[in-house]
Amino acid sequence: MPRLAFAIALSLLIGQSAAAAAPASQPTQTWELTGPGEFKQVQSPDTQPIANPTLDKVEQLLVHHRFNSARKIVLDWLKHHKDAPDRDRALFLLAEAYDQYGDRIRAFYHLDELLDTYPESRLFYPALEKQYEIGDAFLRGYRRRFLGLPILTSEDEGVEILYRIQERSPGSPLAERALLRTADHYFASSDFDLAFDAYASYARSYPRSPDIPRVRMRQALSSYAQFRGLLFDATPLIDAKAQLEDIARNYPELAAEENVPDVIERINRSLAGKIYRTADFYVRTHDPRGAVYTYRYLIQTYPETREAVLARNKLERMPAWALTEPGPSSALDSLPDSTTRPATRAAELPSVPREVR
Repeated sequence: MPRLAFAIALSLLIGQSAAAAAPASQPTQTWELTGPGEFKQVQSPDTQPIANPTLDKVEQLLVHHRFNSARKIVLDWLKHHKDAPDRDRALFLLAEAYDQYGDRIRAFYHLDELLDTYPESRLFYPALEKQYEIGDAFLRGYRRRFLGLPILTSEDEGVEILYRIQERSPGSPLAERALLRTADHYFASSDFDLAFDAYASYARSYPRSPDIPRVRMRQALSSYAQFRGLLFDATPLIDAKAQLEDIARNYPELAAEENVPDVIERINRSLAGKIYRTADFYVRTHDPRGAVYTYRYLIQTYPETREAVLARNKLERMPAWALTEPGPSSALDSLPDSTTRPATRAAELPSVPREVR
C-alpha cells in the first residue's frame, strides 16, 4: 500500500505532538532479573514524547508535499542536534523528504541509519515498512536519478533491500512478504532457477502460510521452465512432475484451475521423448540389448504416448536374440513428494544392464 509506512509513522508523530503539551509522566516501576530467581525493582526511563516545533513544521510541509523546504529544515536541524533524543524522528522525516523528491536510495540509507542507531525507536517498524515500499518500487520498475534525471533501473538494489529486511526481522510478517515478493520478482523476470530456490525457501520457512498452494505451483513451474530440451538433463522435468502430482493430490481445485493434468501430460511426453532418444542411441551404437530394454521400459512407463507406438515398431525390427533378454520388471513407482530440489533423480530413467552400458 503506497505511503503506508509514512501514514503509520505520521500518526505516531502527531500523537507525540499532541501529548507533548501534557505534563511529563512519572517513570514506571519495572522488575529486572538479576540472577536465578532474583529480581530487582528498577525505574524505566521516561518515554513521554518530546515537543519539537521544528520537526512539527517539517511534518506539515511533507503532508503538503513541500519536500524541498522540509529537507532543508530537517538537514539543518540534524546538523546542530547530533545527540538529540528525538533524532530518530528527524531521520524518518528526512527519509520521507528524499522519497517524495524521488531519491529513494538516499531515503533508504537514512532509514537504515535510524534502524541501526535506534533499534528501540517506536519508528523502527514504520521505517522497515518504508524500506519494503522502496524495495518493491524498485522491482516494479522505479528508476533512480542520475544527473537529476530518473533513468537508472534498480532491480538488483530492490532485491538487496528485501533481503536486508529479512535479516533485520527474521520470521516477521514483513520478512515473509519480502521473501515472497523476491520469489515473485524472479518468476516474473524468468530467472527460474532463482525463483525455484526462493519459493522452496518460502515453503520451508512458512509452511502454514495460506499462500503455500500458489507457492508450490510456481515452484513446480519454475522447475519445468528450466528444462532446456531433449538433449539436456531431464532432472527439472522429473522434479516438476513430482511436485505437480503432489499439487493434484493435495489441492485439486488449484490443479483444475491451473490445468495441472495437461502440464503433467506434456511432461510425460517430454520424458518419453527423452527415453526414446536414449534407445535410439543404443541402436546407433550397435547395442540391440540396451535398445530393447529401453524401448520396453518406454512402452511400460508411458504406454499412451506417440513414442511408445514408435518403440513398438522399432522392437519388431530388433534381432530375435535381443528380444529374449529380460526387460524391466515393472514401471517405476511414482516419485515421493518433494518441495526441494534433490541432488539427482537418476532412478527415473531406465536402469540398463551393466554389460550393455
